[in-house]
Amino acid sequence: MLVLAVLSGLATGVALGLVGGGGSVLALPAFVYGLGLPVSQAVPASLLVVALSSAAALLPRLRRGEVRWRVAAVFGAAGTIVAFAGAAVNRALPPRLVLGAFAVVLVVVGVRMLRSPEPRGGACAMVDGAVNWRSCLPKALATGAGAGFLTGLLGVGGGFVVVPALVWLLGLTMPVAVATSLVILVINSLAGLAAHAGQVRLDLAVAGTFAVAALIASLLAGRFAGRLPAAALRRGFAVLVFGVAALVGTQTALNAAPV
Repeated sequence: MLVLAVLSGLATGVALGLVGGGGSVLALPAFVYGLGLPVSQAVPASLLVVALSSAAALLPRLRRGEVRWRVAAVFGAAGTIVAFAGAAVNRALPPRLVLGAFAVVLVVVGVRMLRSPEPRGGACAMVDGAVNWRSCLPKALATGAGAGFLTGLLGVGGGFVVVPALVWLLGLTMPVAVATSLVILVINSLAGLAAHAGQVRLDLAVAGTFAVAALIASLLAGRFAGRLPAAALRRGFAVLVFGVAALVGTQTALNAAPV
């Protein structure tokens, strides 16, 4: 089991390091179909991977001062509260429905990876680079809550929701949006873990081994990411995500996942 956890973690970490994000969406199917964990255990295990990998990716960006802490606090606060609701819904739903929803999320992530990055220019951005919270606070809270709900429900970080919102809604530049989203992902993931705590017994040996392997692999793969064409990486990752979505969807239809 631990050998499989290492191999699955390495594969997930390589994807995460090469594309700079999104690799965490591979963790849940790896736990379920690769390691045979029931969905109830796979979701919090995936959250552990998201928290550790996001924290590692955040470290170099902290030194560059790219994080907007007030923005992260607003999104993170909304997500923290709703993550508990997402975890409650996760426990109430049959595993098949959770995995079916996850397959839909994978398709959304894949489509986003195929699209070209959008320029900045949100309606909330001010000339001096600040955020006009008076007009944009409700939208920011709603988006943060949505990301938090997905975190608790599916064990994903929700970066595919947060980053576009920070760029399009608040008008942050892409580097600042990515750095700020990583803080939000750490907050949401820890909230999701807390929401699932006491409800299921998490195999810390398997989850920790997977997470550490993913962390190491992402850091090593990140060294090579800049040498490869970004567009080709996005397309390749999108194809991988679509393949995983097809696998999850097929297995869900056949009810072949551990419960």
